[in-house]
Amino acid sequence: MAPFIFLENIVLADAAFEATGDSPSELFESAAQAVIETMVDPRTVAATWHRIIKRQDGDLASLLFDWLSDIVYLKDAEGVVFRTAEAAVSHDAASGIWRLRGTLAGAPIDVGRQDLRADVKAVTKHLYEVRRGERSGQETWLARVVLDI
Repeated sequence: MAPFIFLENIVLADAAFEATGDSPSELFESAAQAVIETMVDPRTVAATWHRIIKRQDGDLASLLFDWLSDIVYLKDAEGVVFRTAEAAVSHDAASGIWRLRGTLAGAPIDVGRQDLRADVKAVTKHLYEVRRGERSGQETWLARVVLDI
């Protein structure tokens, strides 16, 4: 199964996708890649800019929302688009805290070299969902996300 699919007929003026992963880390990477590919063809982006994002939250869905929002924020605040996103997500069972260490690689926006797509303005809570499930006897994670473009 592909790590994410774009959803048609969910929203009219926005973009929506479902991302999956066999672990929370894979889910965060799949969802980040969907946001990146909504904004730009990542194959046209060099990896000359790097940023490490560290976050923690008691709720996995909130942590994912913040991670994706960071990607949109950095695009606007620093004028960059992304090639890759890596995520390491861990859970401390004793405290109930989820932790993220994410790494983004990309480059400043360059309309002459990059295949820019939609200008994502925000990650929304509309139809937003993160859940754990099972597929073929194996744990899987799913997120549904709507982006304001």
